[in-house]
Amino acid sequence: MPDLEKAQEGTLGNPGPLGLFSFASTTLILSLFNVQARHITTPNLVVGMALFCGGLAQLLAGMWEFAVGNTFGATAFSSYGAFWLSFATIFIPDSGIGAAYAAAGGNQEDDAIAIFLTSWMIVTFLFFLASLRKNVGLSALFFFLTLTFMLLAVGDYQRKEKVTKAGGGLGIVTAFIAYYVGFAEMMAPEDAFQLPLISTAKRRID
Repeated sequence: MPDLEKAQEGTLGNPGPLGLFSFASTTLILSLFNVQARHITTPNLVVGMALFCGGLAQLLAGMWEFAVGNTFGATAFSSYGAFWLSFATIFIPDSGIGAAYAAAGGNQEDDAIAIFLTSWMIVTFLFFLASLRKNVGLSALFFFLTLTFMLLAVGDYQRKEKVTKAGGGLGIVTAFIAYYVGFAEMMAPEDAFQLPLISTAKRRID
């Protein structure tokens, strides 16, 4: 997502760590709920995180990435900020979404959420392809996030709790990769140590 060199060239700091940490923390919390940590089966506490941390903070990071000229980071952060805002809306009673499906009966809500997650799996896979020319850290992040969305979608399509838990497990892995990449981007060249991201950018031959 972030492009440290472009951020340093502009008047703004690097917004990447803000977006990555916000994404990581919200993803970690929801993923822990998906694996039913501490026997939690109701994920509604994630709504606040999804609105303000995963949603608003990432959306702001995306706008700042536009300002420093990083189209990839801007598109990714803004997209996942919108994802978290829309996901949180599902669990807000006044949105009427849950009530509409409850009135309809059957398993329509599970199928609808599965379709929602499938669309984000496709978007994430496209980000994964784009990240192959960035660095190994980002590629790993989008690879595991694609698998996470896939398993969560399958879990809802098939009503398979074990598959959803597996998706939650991969979500935890994804969150810690995002923490790593965010921390690596936050470290300045003059800091005592650097975390490697292993650039895969195509080098220009002059």
